Amino acid sequence: MQSSVDSDAKRLTEYARCGGCAGKIPVGIVAQAVANLPPSNDPDLLVGVDHFSDAGVYRLRDDLAIVNTVDFFPPMVDDPFTFGQIAAANALSDVYAMAADPKTALNIVAFPDNEAESDVLHEILRGGADRVAEAGAVIVGGHSLRDEEIKYGLAVTGVVDPAHMFTNTGARPGDQLILTKALGTGFVASSYREGKCPDEVLNAAISGMIQLNRDARDAALSVGVHAVTDITGFGLAGHAREMADASNVSIVLEVCRLPMLHGTKALSRDGHHSRATHSNREFLETRMVMPENVDAVSSAFLFDAQTSGGLLIAVPEIRTDELVERCHDVGLITTTIVGHIEDRRDTTLLIKP
Repeated sequence: MQSSVDSDAKRLTEYARCGGCAGKIPVGIVAQAVANLPPSNDPDLLVGVDHFSDAGVYRLRDDLAIVNTVDFFPPMVDDPFTFGQIAAANALSDVYAMAADPKTALNIVAFPDNEAESDVLHEILRGGADRVAEAGAVIVGGHSLRDEEIKYGLAVTGVVDPAHMFTNTGARPGDQLILTKALGTGFVASSYREGKCPDEVLNAAISGMIQLNRDARDAALSVGVHAVTDITGFGLAGHAREMADASNVSIVLEVCRLPMLHGTKALSRDGHHSRATHSNREFLETRMVMPENVDAVSSAFLFDAQTSGGLLIAVPEIRTDELVERCHDVGLITTTIVGHIEDRRDTTLLIKP
């Protein structure tokens, strides 16, 4: 269901100045910023800032931990209700990537109250509330501030049994890598801002971005997996490399296997690459091995900054078919094998045609 708000004098995406990306600071800058932060000595902090995990995890008792995450960004579509849905699904994804259940959420809003109508903000918040309710969680408040650039997202708290928690640190040689959503949302956002995204391509991307990763999480829990992360602003290659480094293994990604959203290969071919896509590639190109015969159009999907992307799952080879089948059964029809795990090499990320 989309918003009934009439088109404002200024398109919603015109408030966003990030050129179609999700507003992520480049991964290299983030890595440098957190590199020398003092470590925590609290034994109940199970997951902190190390390994670029999807969320923080703090143990309350042996069988219960809280999971905390926050994410927000400028609009990538003009319908405010849809933007709210996408932003909320994106924030909730980090909780599912830890195998947790979302329980509460706080709205985070930046809004130019002297330029945009208040009903636009209402529709953004209504879209976010729709996804939070779908997740079985509740919104308990939030924080707002004036800003020239509209931004929206959530701070989410979930709960998990530490014995069944996912992290990005447990991938093992021999595991297969499964991706549960198709790639290409960054190309869609960039082309949409330029008025060059076909409606059917946009609608397919929106359907994927508002879809919660709950079913993918449940499928992974049912078969038993070794490591999980979700794919967002650093792209498939960036988040795969984080998993490889955190697990002390090497990851092989096969470009020919990458699932692509309907119509997005043409957008990549036409050069609708966001600033984040370029910064992801620049950071990774000296930290990976990619042969020259890899198709340039298809390989761009490795670096495309995703919004509310799928889960990347390292699963024992013997359970791979079962996991893919379970995902297909719940409607995640693009779920597919995109690579595998090998023993650690000098380079932790290897790309094959």
